[in-house]
Amino acid sequence: MAFRVTGPEAAGSRAAGRAGGPVRVKVCGLTTPAQVESAAEAGAGYVGLVFFPPSPRALGIDAAREIAWAAPVGLAKVGLFVDATDEELEAVIDRVPLDMVQLHGRETPERVREVRERWGLPVMKAVGIAGPEDVERARGYEGAADQLLLDAKAPARAPLPGGNGVAFDWGLVAGARWGVPWMLAGGLRPDNVAQALAASGARQVDVSSGVESAPGVKDAGLVRAFVKAAGSGHS
Repeated sequence: MAFRVTGPEAAGSRAAGRAGGPVRVKVCGLTTPAQVESAAEAGAGYVGLVFFPPSPRALGIDAAREIAWAAPVGLAKVGLFVDATDEELEAVIDRVPLDMVQLHGRETPERVREVRERWGLPVMKAVGIAGPEDVERARGYEGAADQLLLDAKAPARAPLPGGNGVAFDWGLVAGARWGVPWMLAGGLRPDNVAQALAASGARQVDVSSGVESAPGVKDAGLVRAFVKAAGSGHS
């Protein structure tokens, strides 16, 4: 069976990321309970646990379970999968208390709906952005996903679909109106997140490599600096 959201706010709430509220931060690719604790203390609203073996941030089920159970109540735990099979999803969701599933591969809107309906968890769909046509493609998921994550399209031959430290032109999404909450990702760091928020109009941001001292190793000081900068980057 799937675990349910335990925090005071549903991870897929349509209030998330709406204008007027504080910017919400997702720190993705955490690998230890201490990193989750640091993210929570810094003020993050979401933490991402990666279930994609090629990633240096990938977790086994036992490690992920320990991390998830140690997370404070109210911190949304997001499981990141890339083109996962039903069996792969089931193995994780049955044992790890997730609040949301992030699909970061080539999943179709139909697959997003299928995952959402089968496991009863909110789904965030990541879409790689490089040009206007990608923004239009993202709109095809509005009726299927609970949230969208607009990430920089991975470079050609990149081994990972995200977490590559690459940004896209934030002006591509400036002023866009979406039917579901959305999150900005791709190449964000403490020194550029305020600019990214101002340029894109985002109310939620996702960071991974931009707060690491080495691949898969989150730096608590950089996480604090990122969350603080994100908080100063909206009006």
